[in-house]
Amino acid sequence: MRIVGLTGGIASGKSTVSNLFKENSIPVVDADLVARDVLKKGTGGWKKVVSAFGEDILQLDGEVDRPKLGQIVFSNPEKRQLLNRLLAPYISSGIFWEILKLWMKGCKVIVLDVPLLFEAKMDKWTKPIIVVWVDPETQLRRLMSRDRTNEDDAGNRINAQMSLDLKRTKADIVVDNTGSLDDLREQFRNVLLEVTKPLTWTEFGLSRQGASSVLASIIVGVLLFKKLLYKSEFM
Repeated sequence: MRIVGLTGGIASGKSTVSNLFKENSIPVVDADLVARDVLKKGTGGWKKVVSAFGEDILQLDGEVDRPKLGQIVFSNPEKRQLLNRLLAPYISSGIFWEILKLWMKGCKVIVLDVPLLFEAKMDKWTKPIIVVWVDPETQLRRLMSRDRTNEDDAGNRINAQMSLDLKRTKADIVVDNTGSLDDLREQFRNVLLEVTKPLTWTEFGLSRQGASSVLASIIVGVLLFKKLLYKSEFM
């Protein structure tokens, strides 16, 4: 099984690339969706976060007010680190189960879409690693336009993450998204060819088909051994 790492920065266009994979029938495990699930009312993650940040972060229906929580942690590095520590075990567990379900379905290639891929050390699970990159000026302009926020708030949110310039040095594949959507689609065609090339023997061995083949080989080997043993006892 090939687990492709996909990351980027806020307003870099990572979600667009993620959607392009889905359009091409490549399953995607989205860490943001997993994070939403672990923050749902009544879950273990919800209880931890409410205990640490207080009930002021809750909406009237008891769900976490995510924009309000975001404003708190993006402007305070210590609280951001606290939130990450509280949710990391739940998010990691959720991602593991999503990958396991896709493995059980026999998927040979999946994409792990994680904004904090390097920060959470999840890059160790993935190969190749794709970073969606834009220059700082484009990133700031797009974020301000998308979220209708001012430059200071947008800058704080960008600075709360590892810089895209640093992330690109850790990538196997860099997607430059400073151009148009058509430019992005053109680059994506090459990316798709790379990630869907035949599996290596190691990747095949980690797939369900590979595991089944190994198990079948073991069973055949055991049966042959028993047959030979049986013959030797009567010779």
